[in-house]
Amino acid sequence: MKSEKKMMTTFELNIYFIAFAVILDLLIGDPRWIPHPVIIIGKFIDVIERRWNRNHHKRMKGLFLLVGITCGAYLTISGIIWILSLIHPLLSLIAEVYFISTTIAMKGLQQAGLEVMKPLLQNDLPKARLKLSYIVGRDTEDLPKSEIVRGTVETVAENTVDGIISPIFWAIIGGAPLAMAYRAINTLDSMVGYKNERYIDFGWASARCDDLANYIPARLTAFFMWIFAVFIPYSKRRNALLITFRDAKKHPSPNGGWPEAMTAGLLGVILGGENKYQGKVSYRAEMGEYYRPLEIDDIKKSIVYMHGAWIVFILTLYAGVILFHLI
Repeated sequence: MKSEKKMMTTFELNIYFIAFAVILDLLIGDPRWIPHPVIIIGKFIDVIERRWNRNHHKRMKGLFLLVGITCGAYLTISGIIWILSLIHPLLSLIAEVYFISTTIAMKGLQQAGLEVMKPLLQNDLPKARLKLSYIVGRDTEDLPKSEIVRGTVETVAENTVDGIISPIFWAIIGGAPLAMAYRAINTLDSMVGYKNERYIDFGWASARCDDLANYIPARLTAFFMWIFAVFIPYSKRRNALLITFRDAKKHPSPNGGWPEAMTAGLLGVILGGENKYQGKVSYRAEMGEYYRPLEIDDIKKSIVYMHGAWIVFILTLYAGVILFHLI
């Protein structure tokens, strides 16, 4: 019984840390004048990749990179929080909240979507394409308005997992250190997890680990979006549930299809289709049922579902704590 109470106390503390971290992110986002831990992690990855990603044993060296960066992130954050606790307990609490806030990106993701939407509303397609190019890997130079909207909606939906729900999920389990370890895995995947000649071997471990780390959060994201859609009049909830189970597996990522298919279903639009990467055409299976064409306002609607997912998640956590104390 004592161990259960201790676990619940840790669980409750992590929920409070997350709640304050969410507020902090919504208020200030990621100020450029503060060194961001994820950027520092990225610099370490870049230096090591340049030295190790050559000659033989690339898979083994890629595995060492994954273990070293992930464990390094976890131990560094744990060490900083521990040292600050020796100075004053309040400092460690502040650090815990701050570090968790750096692993979530709800304000940044919202801003990225709205920065594409704004020039679209002004019919400034060149600027909208440029803004989209900052957040997607596909070629954007010649995209028509509908494809710019599609790219933005897909990005907001997919990044709701690794930018918001996954960090919160891992922070619940292990606080800021585990949330930062997750962010290290996700950064590794975004930098070396490609299936091209340069990274197919060196980045395989990072890509597989990222798939595992996002497996549960991706499915939770779709579910939380669907629950939140009860409060959104234009949502096609029944349609979305059927489409998600039918189409999520069509996505090349084992996780990315869940929030994208759910968003497509809720909006009543088609996502997926033809993309170009460095001039090469790549076809991604379509998800959803066509009720209407994509519209500029769908960007804002996808952001609403993004926020809905984390709101339902946190409320569910608090409900669990209350239920535990009542039983």
